[in-house]
Amino acid sequence: MPLLLAAFQYRFNRDVDAMAHHLIDSVTLGWDTLGTDLLDGAPPALVTELTGGMQFRSRALDNFLITPDGSPPARETITPQSAAEQDFEWGYILRPGSIEVISVRIQAGWGPLVPWDTDPLTRFSDHPAHWTFDKPPPVIAPARAARAAKPPSSTASRRNTTRR
Repeated sequence: MPLLLAAFQYRFNRDVDAMAHHLIDSVTLGWDTLGTDLLDGAPPALVTELTGGMQFRSRALDNFLITPDGSPPARETITPQSAAEQDFEWGYILRPGSIEVISVRIQAGWGPLVPWDTDPLTRFSDHPAHWTFDKPPPVIAPARAARAAKPPSSTASRRNTTRR
């Protein structure tokens, strides 16, 4: 999800049609891997935060599939049943104002919408049961610091207090 949000915002300049063309129309079959090349144009700090500094290219399935009978592989329409049979966990639908996230394990056929302007560094739950259509996207609150900040000393508090 963070990769898709960042790709939309930076590489595809918020153009969902350009993103859909690249991800769907420009490949014969589909993707083996979506890589960090989708982050082209994103700020270096964001890329590092999302990837841990690793770089790898997207790879289409086109050159990797061999059918049992030797015939050319063909693009398949993914349905809830075929997704479950192929062990897919997630489905994404690129909509004009948001990305719909479908947990295949829930098998509801639809999921919550995540607006395209969502910060790519937003942390989401990856538990399938949290991704139901009738609830907002499951954002995880940032972890709190292990230790609370040291309270200011009473002297500092008195010094910074305005008297009336």
